[in-house]
Amino acid sequence: MALNDEETKPRLSANTGPWYRDVTAANWRSLFAAFLGWGFDGYETYALTVVLTPMLSQLLDPAQRANLPLWGGIAVGVTLLGWAIGGVIGGVIADRIGRKRVMLFSIAAYSAFAGLTALSQNLEMLLVLRFLTGLSLGSEWGTGTALIAETWPTRARSKAAGTMQAGFGFGALLASAVWLVLSEFGPGMWRVVFVLGVLPALFTLYVRRNVPESAVWQRSAGRDAAKRGRSTLAQVFHDRVSRRRVLLTLVLSLFSIGAYYTVSTSLPLFVRQLAGGAGQAGVDHLTSLAGITYTVGSIAGYIAGGFLADAIGRRRYIAVYLVGAVVTTAVLYLTADSATTVVWMAAVNGFFTLGMFAAFAIYLPELFRSRVRATAISFVFNSTRLIAAAGPIVFGNLVLAFGGVTKAAVILGSLYIVGLVVLPFLPETRAVSLRETPS
Repeated sequence: MALNDEETKPRLSANTGPWYRDVTAANWRSLFAAFLGWGFDGYETYALTVVLTPMLSQLLDPAQRANLPLWGGIAVGVTLLGWAIGGVIGGVIADRIGRKRVMLFSIAAYSAFAGLTALSQNLEMLLVLRFLTGLSLGSEWGTGTALIAETWPTRARSKAAGTMQAGFGFGALLASAVWLVLSEFGPGMWRVVFVLGVLPALFTLYVRRNVPESAVWQRSAGRDAAKRGRSTLAQVFHDRVSRRRVLLTLVLSLFSIGAYYTVSTSLPLFVRQLAGGAGQAGVDHLTSLAGITYTVGSIAGYIAGGFLADAIGRRRYIAVYLVGAVVTTAVLYLTADSATTVVWMAAVNGFFTLGMFAAFAIYLPELFRSRVRATAISFVFNSTRLIAAAGPIVFGNLVLAFGGVTKAAVILGSLYIVGLVVLPFLPETRAVSLRETPS
């Protein structure tokens, strides 16, 4: 059944009183599972970043160590490549066999490959394992997001989605804290960081016992049994409305992710630039502190986004964050005069630039019918990483051209504003009930 704009006209809930009165114990268990699953992704992703230098220093041959930044970029790039491919494939499979099954497989798989990463003996083995880890990580977001969207009450759905997205930030903070402690025992402790990544596998027992499959998906799969021979990705692009929405949100995703990669790459370089120019000591400490405050700000941005989206509507909420990202990036890089100033301003910048990504968890599931929901949102959220990953490369060239970080960060950070162009062409979905929408 084709989706049309009539199906996404708001249908207000008749429920009154506080939003949390609609939430059941099963809803909370689903959120807990999605939050931890995405949090494990955050841990695994950030763990690679914090241990990259000591890890490669041990695994590279002496001749290769001169190009350590290059090999570090390749290791991150290979992980992102796996992530993008795995995300799209995982979304298709989740629409085929269910959200819960794919979530279970994703957690078990990336736990296994994270543990095996700790056994890496050379660069080649590391790169293969990072690709496989990324492949497994990619499917977690789409399945968790679809599960939350389809199981939570309409009035509470965006708040749950924003909270789920915050799991990634908590996972990143955990990885930072773990390495902060373990690094005191020597650079070889990077292996222990990945060994700890095996622990999420135990969480699959909880998911299997306590998290129900989406009833919305089950009903949709039953009604659309005749379409199972056709790929859900093909179904997304075959339908005129869903194809249009995918293309529009791809623009939003591409420029948001590209701008984020630039801002996140700029921050540590900017701290070092200011601290070095002022002759400050403890540059590494200030850099780490800025990264932590940036992440804390993003967590606040994720959670606040869920409430703001309900208060003013999805499109206005996204517009506020897009404008906030551009403004705070310009203010940060054009006015900060010391590394200490950057540390606290990074929190405000993180609120918008990284907090913006809760919008994808909140808004995307409301744009597509349940039979293809995981496929569509996973395609939009993950496929653009392949192109947006070029952002740091462009940024590096601009830094060289301008002789510093400031102008390059402001120019590429302004890419967030492009998202405003597509918002008027997308529907408002604040009060749409996904349980009632035809599938």
